[in-house]
Amino acid sequence: MARMQVRRRQFLLAGAAVTASPWALGQATAKTVKILVGFPAGQATDAVARLMAESLRGKTAQSYIVENRPGQGGSIALSELARAPVDGSVMMLAHMSAVCTNPHLYKRVGYDSLKDFEPVGLVGDLPFVLVCHADLPIKDIQDLIAYAKANPDRLSNASSGNGTVSHLAMEEFKRRAGISIVHVPYKGSVPGLTDVAAGNVSIALETAAGVAPLIQSGKLRPLAVGTGRRLEGMPNVPTMQEQGLGDFDAATWLMVLYPRGVRKELVHGTFEAMRTSLRTPSLEQRLIASNCLPRYSVDPSTADSYLRAEYAKWGEVVRRSGVKLEG
Repeated sequence: MARMQVRRRQFLLAGAAVTASPWALGQATAKTVKILVGFPAGQATDAVARLMAESLRGKTAQSYIVENRPGQGGSIALSELARAPVDGSVMMLAHMSAVCTNPHLYKRVGYDSLKDFEPVGLVGDLPFVLVCHADLPIKDIQDLIAYAKANPDRLSNASSGNGTVSHLAMEEFKRRAGISIVHVPYKGSVPGLTDVAAGNVSIALETAAGVAPLIQSGKLRPLAVGTGRRLEGMPNVPTMQEQGLGDFDAATWLMVLYPRGVRKELVHGTFEAMRTSLRTPSLEQRLIASNCLPRYSVDPSTADSYLRAEYAKWGEVVRRSGVKLEG
């Protein structure tokens, strides 16, 4: 009887090992995993990374810390990731601009987006909102287009800098709408939005997180949401697509990447850990409160295909814009 009990216990332990999560079978060598973020603490990407780190701690045997490496629109952090060890000790919550626009904009970045990384999966989108100064006689996209056509170059649009998503997406919007609006670049979204609120500049296309307080104070009027669905915090603001802009999308996605060479079982294990930890109602509500719309990849190979398609798409947007930056 004792021998049968021992054998039964051994069988149960073996079964537990077989049904263990892919993460448990292919976990990182290091006990502490760094999550790189290419922007300062307190910004939307950083807030999402910290939520992700907290949720992963509860699902794996690893400890996660967020390290901020701001600069060049996320490309400095992505360069560091490209040179990181391939033992799973470093990953990055990468911003779309660093992966898919910066390589087309700058003469030099320290990585090849299509060769140097192992995509794990999407986490969500940071939506952009088109806003105008509250005193302008513009209520929606059609008003804006009509006003701009009747008054060429009378309107101006702020952006958070040459080559940023707010700049490139706005240039694409103007191209599609067939209108001429003067671009005014700033060093960051805050000074640009401050000038729009003061009436020194007419409009801006910036993140929901950046514009929300100024909308609530009545200094800015929201005209359209850049993502394919309305925002929970702005339910009465229609999307650009609802207002006749076809498949136009003004958002930036966030994706988890490893350096190329990380074991496939670790990539898939991390994907499974993210899937079970992030896709819960409570965590998703916290992401939404951080102005991130949860969106997930089907699997790592789908994430890789999506990255490649986005790289080509934004390369075309940059080419049409004619913007080139020193780097």
